[in-house]
Amino acid sequence: MATMSEAGGEAQAELEAAAAVAVPAAPIASTGGWVDGFEALYVGEYQPMLRIAFLLVDSTDLAEEVVHDAFAQVCERWAKLVNPGGYLRTCVVNRCRDVQRRRRTERRTPLPPSDQSTELGADELADALAALPIKRRAAIVLRYYDGLSEARIAEVLGVKPGTVKSLLSRGLAELREVIEP
Repeated sequence: MATMSEAGGEAQAELEAAAAVAVPAAPIASTGGWVDGFEALYVGEYQPMLRIAFLLVDSTDLAEEVVHDAFAQVCERWAKLVNPGGYLRTCVVNRCRDVQRRRRTERRTPLPPSDQSTELGADELADALAALPIKRRAAIVLRYYDGLSEARIAEVLGVKPGTVKSLLSRGLAELREVIEP
């Protein structure tokens, strides 16, 4: 049986644990503040980031998971970020690279031949993009879909601008081989 001081100590510990959970890391304000800024970022960037992630991982479920993980990272570091949108994009691309690394063995198997259609549909383009190595794929998506400059792509991918030019050139050459047999 617990003594009064032991019971009081347990109650105090429970109160401290509950208080630690209830107190947020950053102040929550209903008018302005970091929550409104984060919500604005989420509303403005969710769909574009989801499209980029889908083009990089070719799965809606994985793309949603990647984007939500990236937003979670942005939320955790919100107070320290100078450019939350740029950090978000970098997180999305890096998470997509992680997914691709895990799926590398699956990608080594050849894709089944598509139908005899002469037009390249969305599925065929997605398959052609899926066959590219992740850095080339990311460079092409960021350049031609997201419209980023070579310097910004280099920053997002963590490579030199000259490397971006090489990635784009080689990636487009590989796509041409698939698209124009």
